[in-house]
Formats: sequence, structure tokens, C-alpha cells
Amino acid sequence: MKIVFICLALVTLAGLISAGCAAMRAGYDSAPYRVVRRDGSFELRDYPTLVLVETPMRGADDSFLRLFRFIGGKNSAQQKFSMTTPVFMAGEATNATMAFVMPKGMSARQTPAPNEPNLSVREVGGGRFAVLRFRGGRNGKNETRAQADLRTWLNGEKLKSEGGPIFGYFDPPWTPSFLRRNEVMLRISP
Repeated sequence: MKIVFICLALVTLAGLISAGCAAMRAGYDSAPYRVVRRDGSFELRDYPTLVLVETPMRGADDSFLRLFRFIGGKNSAQQKFSMTTPVFMAGEATNATMAFVMPKGMSARQTPAPNEPNLSVREVGGGRFAVLRFRGGRNGKNETRAQADLRTWLNGEKLKSEGGPIFGYFDPPWTPSFLRRNEVMLRISP
């Protein structure tokens, strides 16, 4: 009887945590896209042009905090913005970047200039992307596996990609890794 109670309590707790994480994630605007095709965890998506505020990442620096200060009003207009998802990360160790997506409908010209020199505003042209959703913590092993799985799927679909992978992270760091929503994206060659 005691074991049944413990199991029910654990299932209930897991359900509450899962629902809480989904509700928290649903509270943020996300970069807009249209799903063109779905194949299990793989999707082909069309993205419009996105405006990003971006910063270089160097080791365990304060990249996230720089971006967070920008949306918190540390910009030329002292304008505050709501947090959006995902947080995009791209590049290799020597040229890695982290970026926040600006709210839908905001152009690069409407985006206030950053006050910090390590921040920049840029537009990323729209296009078609292959995307794989995966779970787990943000680490090289998970990213390498997800990227390899996406490339294998692309090869099987006879699709070519261009450029390097972009990783999207949707959840705060305290979210249990088995509940996290992460994605790897590759731009499809026209």
C-alpha cells in the first residue's frame, strides 16, 4: 500500500512539474514559423525575417545577462521588452553567439540601439529550416547527437543544408532536463 501511494505521489508530482513547465513556456511569445511538413520529431518550417539582439559568448561569461539587461531597458530608448523564446545559440567555441528574438512585428530600425558594446541588432533572413526537437540539458553531447540525427534525416530526405546549426533553448535553467524543449535548426538550401 505504501509503495502504491509513493508511486501515485511521484506520478502526480511529475505531472505537476510537466504542466508547470509547459505553462511557463506558453507564457512567452516565440519566434513565428509555419510548419510545412512534420515527420515525428523532425519538421520543415518556414520562418519570416527575424530581428535578433545578439552577443558573443566566451566561456562562462554573462552573455545571457547582457541580453536580459537590454530587454530590461538598458538600451538607447530605455525601452523594456517581454522575454521571447527560444534563446538562439550558434557558432563554434571561438565565435559562438547567443541571441534573443525581438517581438513579432518589430523591425531592426525600430529596435533601440544597445548601450553595451558587446551587443548588436541584426536581421536574419527568412527561409526554410529543418528542425529537430530534443530533450535534455544544454551540453555538447546532446547538441552533437541532435545535429547528427538532423543531418541523417536530411540526407534520407535528399535535402541539402547551408550554414552551421542554430540551437534554440526554450526553458529556464531550473527546468528538469527531461522536460526541456530544445531544438537544432539547419537552413535548407534553395
